Amino acid sequence: MSQAAFINPELLVWSRERAGLSAEDVAKKLPAKPNRVLEWEAGTSKPTFSQAQHWASIAHIPFGLLFLREPPVESLPLPDLRTVGGIAPERPSLNLLDTVKDVLRKQDWYVEYLKDHNSPPLPFVGKFTPQTPVKDVVVDIRQTLGVDAGQSHLTHDAHIRTLIESAEAVGILVMRSGVALGNTHRKLDVAEFRGFAVSNTFAPLVFINSADADTARLFTLMHELAHIWIGSSGVSDGGNTNGRKEETFCNAVAGEFLAPEEAFRAAWDRDVEWQANLAPLATRFHVSKLVIGRRARDLGCISGDQYGTYYLQILRAFQEKEGNGGDYYRTIKAKNSARLSRAVIAETMSGRMLLRDAGRLLGVHPAKLKTYGSKITDEALTRRQHPH
Repeated sequence: MSQAAFINPELLVWSRERAGLSAEDVAKKLPAKPNRVLEWEAGTSKPTFSQAQHWASIAHIPFGLLFLREPPVESLPLPDLRTVGGIAPERPSLNLLDTVKDVLRKQDWYVEYLKDHNSPPLPFVGKFTPQTPVKDVVVDIRQTLGVDAGQSHLTHDAHIRTLIESAEAVGILVMRSGVALGNTHRKLDVAEFRGFAVSNTFAPLVFINSADADTARLFTLMHELAHIWIGSSGVSDGGNTNGRKEETFCNAVAGEFLAPEEAFRAAWDRDVEWQANLAPLATRFHVSKLVIGRRARDLGCISGDQYGTYYLQILRAFQEKEGNGGDYYRTIKAKNSARLSRAVIAETMSGRMLLRDAGRLLGVHPAKLKTYGSKITDEALTRRQHPH
């Protein structure tokens, strides 16, 4: 008979709830009877070592944690700027926690890499405050990124791609993913957060939750970039008009950058049904109809309920058509940032970094690193030969 694992039942309950699982969920994954899982949690019986190890794997924790006297206290390692009904959420999900920790680990590596190469700090990080006029920040972002206010030749998709490439070109790491740690079974919840920013004078970073509707991510990108310009770090939900001070300011910067208020008000036709404005204004400002709807809400052209209903329709449509995983290497580049990836590949090819360590940092099998490196190098060469 297998030896019983004398673990702390309280840790079983904590780890299960932390992972967002029910007793039935755990029982199905082990597999075991639900009543047996409840007995373990009550301490009336013990799982075997094998069952306890499987439990730890299911709950995404180190096995040794189950032997602690009490659950560890966990908190977001970034300021929590989110609000739900005007109140900050009580506890971040495991997927959010693991995503933030993974991103910070990558940023820490890149900061050390830059310092080893004597890279100077970036002058635009924390250049302004939330008291700065919004238009001044918008002008500086445009000048720093080198993007035209008109962007008349760009589609919505090309617009966000150009902005990401421009941000990375000036030293900002842009990471995008809809799952935690590359695990497709651990989807990030857009209702929990839409993005976050980590301000750092050497390696500022923005993360976009790509579980959100694709047409909503352009606004999130600009919102998080605004955080960098005021030197503010934090996790954002980006959905409230009455959120915290820096959130409100970053929303205003993003809105003014994408659809300047004066031009927007002049183009908005109040004599037609509000949704009739979306397509023509989206074409004019080279953004999605969803971004136009959000700007209309923020400027008081439509109500919060009207925009909220419209956003949920767009999100549902996106989720229903989602399913194709897409190109593996494009997904890896989005998750890690092309800029970080090129630095890791360069260190690996020079022999200063082990393939194993590079693969672990990027979440890529070491055998695929050479192909990945070739792809991002070819893309960089193509961009130089054919700029926007």
